[in-house]
Amino acid sequence: MNADYIDIEDGRSFIKTFAVNTCLAVMAVHIVLLFIYLSIRDFNYLLYYHNLAGYVAVTALPYILVDMTSSLAPGAVNFSRIFLKLALSTGLSLMLLWAMSDIKPLAPQDSMLTMAALAVYACIMFVWDVWRNFPAMLPGLMNRVLVVGNDRLADEMRRLLGASGPRFQLAGSVTPPRLDSDTRGWRASDIFETAKRLKANKVVISLAERRGVFPLQDMLNCKLSGIEVLDAPGLYERITGKLLIESINPSWFIFCHGFKVTPWLKLSKRIVDVACAGIGLLLCAPFAPLVILAIKLDSPGSVLFRQERVGQGDVPFVLFKLRTMRQDAEKGTGAVWAATSDTRVTRLGRFLRKTRIDEIPQLVNVLRGEMSLVGPRPERPEFVAKLKEIIPYYSERHFIKPGVTGWAQVRYPYGASVQDALEKLRFDLFYIKNISLFLDAKIIWKTIGVVLLRRGAR
Repeated sequence: MNADYIDIEDGRSFIKTFAVNTCLAVMAVHIVLLFIYLSIRDFNYLLYYHNLAGYVAVTALPYILVDMTSSLAPGAVNFSRIFLKLALSTGLSLMLLWAMSDIKPLAPQDSMLTMAALAVYACIMFVWDVWRNFPAMLPGLMNRVLVVGNDRLADEMRRLLGASGPRFQLAGSVTPPRLDSDTRGWRASDIFETAKRLKANKVVISLAERRGVFPLQDMLNCKLSGIEVLDAPGLYERITGKLLIESINPSWFIFCHGFKVTPWLKLSKRIVDVACAGIGLLLCAPFAPLVILAIKLDSPGSVLFRQERVGQGDVPFVLFKLRTMRQDAEKGTGAVWAATSDTRVTRLGRFLRKTRIDEIPQLVNVLRGEMSLVGPRPERPEFVAKLKEIIPYYSERHFIKPGVTGWAQVRYPYGASVQDALEKLRFDLFYIKNISLFLDAKIIWKTIGVVLLRRGAR
């Protein structure tokens, strides 16, 4: 399990919570303003938009604090806990409104608007809380997992389940004895009975050695009783959206479900690629002269940057990008990964990279059939040769066309090391295993958010 990735996600939780709640508070105020507009046409909107920050602060900040405190408290999320959280935050909001009015008297319309916005916001947050905790509130939708294992990977699965959120929950754990230990007092049938007693609907097997201790009959009982039996890589994939490369072998690839790139899927992806790339180039064409002029004025050199990349079937092709580095960026160094605050990047190039405008010429590669809109990002031959020697199954990412964007690009920060390449390969192989037009649409939607927030580029 990649602990660094989990730490990155945990570090972003506060900012994400603050942003979501603030946006919902602004939405609540605007819903109230809409109703006022429909009923009172002479409403003074300039005055109220001038005080918008105050309305949002009174409405959202108490809830954000209560929500953070509640997330630190152990216990299952249920309707009572959500109602209590809303009641506490609403009470704090009213106390904050009273304190503000005591310092500076508020007009009756100010107080009424804030109260109405607070009521709407409370309703929105109730629906939001129920929706994001729905699996935990209905036992039938919660994945309660019993871990059966005695190796390091079993310990990783227990830790992963503890940090996986409301969809998966560690129901319990069974540790079978190793071959070199005393097996007296342990029965394989205990697993099936334990799973029923803990109401687990999934059992994960992760054994250091299966010979002599694998509970075959017990796993068959679980399977026939409706309890799903998984191996550790299967659970890891479902929770994280990536593959546990170190713990899978070639036979796993052969017998697992997925990796179905059918002719119909190829045709559908090609139609979508050509249509979207053509429309994208037509929409960008009016702005091309301005971008070309800006690049020319910013630094000497060509506007278009051509670089050899490895495509489908390990066949090299020439990738097109707008030049964002100095013309002699790799003179004397050769192929190197981009670093944070890379001095080779021009002033304009930094903006083009952050906004992904430099990637637009790759739509030409899509029209030429060398790339797809969605797929693993193409890497340079120099890096591919090195990564194939170090990372297992790295060549498997070249069984489909590379993409302008991909699952790894929307799920992981910019990669500039072998460890980053390994982590991105986990996501790339997950995409190839579960490839579909629906997943493509999801990735494109997430890509829009990545571009707007300017994440992941260097």
